Amino acid sequence: MRINIMESIVKLWFEGGRIYILTNQGNTYSRPLEAFPLLLEATPEQRARYEIGMDGDDIRWDDIDEDIHISSFFVTAEPDTDNAIAQVFRRFPQLNVSEVARSIGINKSLLSRYIYGIKKPSESRKEQILGSIRQLGREMASI
Repeated sequence: MRINIMESIVKLWFEGGRIYILTNQGNTYSRPLEAFPLLLEATPEQRARYEIGMDGDDIRWDDIDEDIHISSFFVTAEPDTDNAIAQVFRRFPQLNVSEVARSIGINKSLLSRYIYGIKKPSESRKEQILGSIRQLGREMASI
């Protein structure tokens, strides 16, 4: 898809687990909320408190410290939510993403991107994450 630099955001809304924008040229674009983990985890009230930038090319949520550029909506690939890391977090929803990330030594946002399939970890990173979760399981089993 070719990006038209002149397009600017005039309206934003959320529906069916997705974020939508309408541009000044009448085009509607959307992305799944999984593509933006901070928005996915935000409350509806937090999502509603946003500002479209002066040039209309970005959106800012002060409450959750999130910024999204219009170019993020021109990505055609949908996230791969059926990856190995996502499967573990779905199977064990009691796992705390922040704590798992901290135990591995990576940023929560990065781990969330792996979970939601926005970013694909290298094989060694994937094994590091899964190994850390397995270690947690062994520690819990020893109690």
